[in-house]
Amino acid sequence: QVQLVESGGGLVQAGGSLRLSCAASGRTFSSYTMGWFRQAPGKEQRETVATISKGGGSRTYAASVKGRFTISRDNFKSTVYLQMKSLKPEDTAVYYCAADQRAGVMGPADFGSWGQGTQVTVSS
Repeated sequence: QVQLVESGGGLVQAGGSLRLSCAASGRTFSSYTMGWFRQAPGKEQRETVATISKGGGSRTYAASVKGRFTISRDNFKSTVYLQMKSLKPEDTAVYYCAADQRAGVMGPADFGSWGQGTQVTVSS
C-alpha cells in the first residue's frame, strides 16, 4: 500500500494562491491514479477537487475549481501537486490526497489510500 503525506496548506487571503504537495512512498507511484479531495467545515462528505491519471495525461476537475486549480504529478519524485489560484473563502477546507491503482476512478469512495490532510483557510 502507498503512504501519502500532504503539505503546503495554510492561511491565505481571498484572491491568493497556494500549492499543495503530496509525497508518496511505499509502492510504484506511477501505478496509481491520484486525486485531491476536500472536506469543508461542518460538512460530512468529502468532495472531489481534481484527479489525474497514472501517466498524467488525463485530468478531471470539479466545476467549482475549474480554471483556478491545476493538478499535476511528477512520477520521478513520486509527488502530486495541486496549484490553487484565485482562492475564495468557500475553498476553506481540509485537503486530502488519495491514491488508487484502478484507472478512471473519481469519487472519494473509489480511492483506497489516503493522506492525513492539510488545512487550507481562505480569509475574506
